[in-house]
Amino acid sequence: MGILDSTLFTFVILPLLIFLARMVDVSMGTFRIILISRGHKLVAPILGFFEMLIWLVAIGQIMQNLTNVLCYIAYAGGFAMGNFVGMVIEEKAAIGKQVVRVMTHRDPSDFIRALREKGFGVTHIPAEGSKGPVHVVFTIIARSNLHRVLRTIQSYHPNSFYTIEDIKAVKEGVFPASRGLLSRVLPPPPKIYRKLRVRHRRQRRKGK
Repeated sequence: MGILDSTLFTFVILPLLIFLARMVDVSMGTFRIILISRGHKLVAPILGFFEMLIWLVAIGQIMQNLTNVLCYIAYAGGFAMGNFVGMVIEEKAAIGKQVVRVMTHRDPSDFIRALREKGFGVTHIPAEGSKGPVHVVFTIIARSNLHRVLRTIQSYHPNSFYTIEDIKAVKEGVFPASRGLLSRVLPPPPKIYRKLRVRHRRQRRKGK
C-alpha cells in the first residue's frame, strides 16, 4: 500500500494540504481585491491567475474525497484563515496613499514644522468651526507612514479632531523616503545583520 492510499494521508496529510492551499488562494484573493481598489492593473491579474490555479487544485481534491469530512473542515478552515492572513499582508504592505486632515483650535506652527522636518508636505488653511476659528492642517502620505504622522499628532495636538481617507491617485507632492514593499511585509533581519550592514556602509564611506 502506497502513502497515497494510507490512513495517514487520507485523514491528516490531505486535509492539511487542502487547508494550506485554500489559505493561500484566499489570502491572494483578499490582497488582489485590495490591489484592484488601489488601481494596480498589472499585479492584480497575475495574483488572480495563481489564485484560481490553487483553488482548482483544492476543489479537485475535495471532489475526489467527498466522503472525507475532514476535507470539508479543512477547506472551510483554510477559507477563514486566508481572509485573516490576506488582511494582515495588506496591512503590512500598506500600499497606496492617504490624506490626513487635522482640525485644531491651537496654533499648529510647531506641529507643521515637525511634519515638514520629517519630509511630509503640509497644507495649512484657517477655517471656521462650530465653536469658532480653527486651523485645518492636511497632508497626503504613503500608508506606510501613517503611524509616524499619528505619533506626531499625539505629541503636538493629542485632543485634536482628525480624519484619514484613502486616495486612489496622486500626482506630484512631497513625500519622505519609504521602505520597499518586501521590507514592509517580511520580518526585520536579525540585529547582528543590521550591525554588520551599518559597519560595512561606514567602511565604504571611509574608503571613498
